[in-house]
Amino acid sequence: MGLDYSYEIFLPARNIPRALGELAKLLPPGRGEPALALTLPGGEQLLIPFTSHFKRDPVDCSTGRNLELDTVLLFEVDEAVRGYHVASNAKREQAGLSALELDESGRAAIGYIYLTARFSPKLHPHYASLQFTAATSDMSRLFECSGSVRKTFTALARDSDAVYCLLDTETDTFQICWLNGRETEETVLAPPRTANVTTWFEQG
Repeated sequence: MGLDYSYEIFLPARNIPRALGELAKLLPPGRGEPALALTLPGGEQLLIPFTSHFKRDPVDCSTGRNLELDTVLLFEVDEAVRGYHVASNAKREQAGLSALELDESGRAAIGYIYLTARFSPKLHPHYASLQFTAATSDMSRLFECSGSVRKTFTALARDSDAVYCLLDTETDTFQICWLNGRETEETVLAPPRTANVTTWFEQG
């Protein structure tokens, strides 16, 4: 079994369109066409530049079903991202695959990251979870060691007005990088949604 590390962003469900819009800004050029038609719980319709199960067929989540997307995102290049990028492209070249992109700003794509959006959890029905899961064990290790990757998901949480952002490394603890409107570095035994962060939820 490989490693399946993930970043989770927990946010008000009404902010999902904003979060997807911010996420779209991280796509490499030319990856967003044609757009995918998405219907959210409540009936709001969006056109988003992602695939779902590597297809661009319309996706209907109006009944609250999970949304699953395939994303390729750009990250600022730090030492960890640079090493991963070089090693991954060497493997891709050997396999006859195209190289991972660098954009005009020098940001690097690291391959597919699988996004699952879960709507209306039982404890907090007006909220949603965005879980970004690494596609490989090497990418999982990059999630854990790269400050750039952490910074990118923290910024996405901030710009989406999220409750929290955490890194799940499949251990007994979680690493919190955004909580209640501020950056943080905390290790906790359970995600805040299950630890009853009641002050924020009452305010939200």
